[in-house]
Amino acid sequence: MGQVEWAYDLAKDLLETTLPRRWAHTRGVADQAETLAPILGPDTDTLIAACLLHDIGYAPDLVDTGMHQLDGARYLRDIARADERLCRLVAYHSCADNEARQRDLLDVLVKEFDQEQPDLARALTYCDMTTSPDGQHLDVRDRLAEIHSRYGPEHVVSRSISDATPCIVSSVRAVEAALAARGRGRLEQSD
Repeated sequence: MGQVEWAYDLAKDLLETTLPRRWAHTRGVADQAETLAPILGPDTDTLIAACLLHDIGYAPDLVDTGMHQLDGARYLRDIARADERLCRLVAYHSCADNEARQRDLLDVLVKEFDQEQPDLARALTYCDMTTSPDGQHLDVRDRLAEIHSRYGPEHVVSRSISDATPCIVSSVRAVEAALAARGRGRLEQSD
């Protein structure tokens, strides 16, 4: 079984029944990843697998710290024995270091997981932050507004998303620019 199939089965087992809307989002994020094949080439399967696994930390049986990125990455590392790249991508997805700071978990995150190469991290942020909770493609600004609306202004997720907005928007714009250029060069941080 390939990495993508394995990731799909694992995410489905953890999310489909207990968190069906999260599962719809996850499938939409993975669909977005498939569109990045022209700019990612052989890393596309790694990205698709990471997209399928990025929100498993929300599964009720996996919640430990309350930071889904860290909880999911720990499960992948400690229980599923997943590839280190997948663990790193899940741990830091969508500028998660901002949420780690808000939750006083940055030292833990940094101690347990290294960051993955920037082009894949930006690609995962793009896929996550341009996909609605129901799995539909949308603009990054609409996605950010939806998150704020769902959590409210004082929630730790809203505060961390506010802090992460420049990183998120920059990542999305870099991927959009690379797609527009159809892969003429590596993903680069946009201004």
